[in-house]
Amino acid sequence: MAQAEGSYYVPHESYWPVVGTIGMFVAVLGASIWLIGMGHVGVPVTLVGAAIILFMVWGWFRDVINESVSGTFGALEDKSFRQSMAWFIVSEVFFFGAFFGALFYARMFSVPWLGGEGANFFTGLLLWEGFEATWPSHGPGELGGDFRAIGAWGLPAIMTAILLTSGVTLTIAHHALKDGRRRLLNWGLFATVALGLLFLCFQAYEFYLAYTEYNLRLETGIFGSTFFMLTGFHGLHVILGTLMLIVVLGRCLKGHFTADNHFAFEAAAWYWHFVDVVWVLLFIFVYMI
Repeated sequence: MAQAEGSYYVPHESYWPVVGTIGMFVAVLGASIWLIGMGHVGVPVTLVGAAIILFMVWGWFRDVINESVSGTFGALEDKSFRQSMAWFIVSEVFFFGAFFGALFYARMFSVPWLGGEGANFFTGLLLWEGFEATWPSHGPGELGGDFRAIGAWGLPAIMTAILLTSGVTLTIAHHALKDGRRRLLNWGLFATVALGLLFLCFQAYEFYLAYTEYNLRLETGIFGSTFFMLTGFHGLHVILGTLMLIVVLGRCLKGHFTADNHFAFEAAAWYWHFVDVVWVLLFIFVYMI
C-alpha cells in the first residue's frame, strides 16, 4: 500500500539486528580463538559466524526491498536513508583512521624512539642495544623474524588498477541509470561486480604469497600486524561492497529503480567509492612509502 503523504513509516519489530549481533559475536569469537593458535577450533567457529551474518544480510535485504517496491517509503524515509548512510561512512572513516593512526604512530614515533632518536638515547642503548630504527621493522630483538615487504609495483599495483577501474564502471552504470539506458546500466554493474571479485582473488593470492614466500605474517612484528589489519579489514569491506552490488544488480535486472528513485544504488555506490579511496591510501602509505 502506498504511503500517505507527509507520514513517516516506522518499521515493525525486526529480529534481524539480533541475528546479526549473534553472527558477529560468533565470528569474532572464532577469529580470536584462531589468533591464539587454536585454528582447528577457531576456523569452523569463524565460518559459522560468517554464515549467520550472510543469512542476516540476505533476510534484511529481502525485507527492505519488499518494503521499497511496495511503495512504503517516501521522501522523508529517503532523506533518513541518505543521512544514515552518510553517518555510517563517517564511522567507517574513523574505523580505518584508527588503523592508519596506529601505522603512523609506530612508524614515526615508536620505532625511532626504540632506536634511541633524540631524547630517547638511553631507550635504545639500555633496552635494545643495536636495534636499527628502519621501516619496515620486525621489532626490537628481531621478534618478528626475517621477512620481506611486498613491493608496490607488483600485485598491489594491479589490484589498484582493478579497483579504480571498478569505480569507473560503477560511475558509468550510475549515469546510465539516470539516462534510462538499462542495458548499459546492467553491463556496467556486472563489470563492477566482476572486477570486485577479481580484486578479492588477487588479494587472497597476495596473502598466500605473503605467508609462503615473504614470511610476512600477522605476528611479524608491528609491520606484519598493521599490514594485515589494514589490508584484511579492507578486504572484508570489499566483500560487503560486492555483496551490496550483487543485490543491486539483481534488482536492476528485475527492472527496479528509476532515474529519480534509486537510493539503494546510490548507497552501494557511495560505499564502493569509499572502499576505493581507502585502498588508494593503503597503496600509498603501506606499499609505496
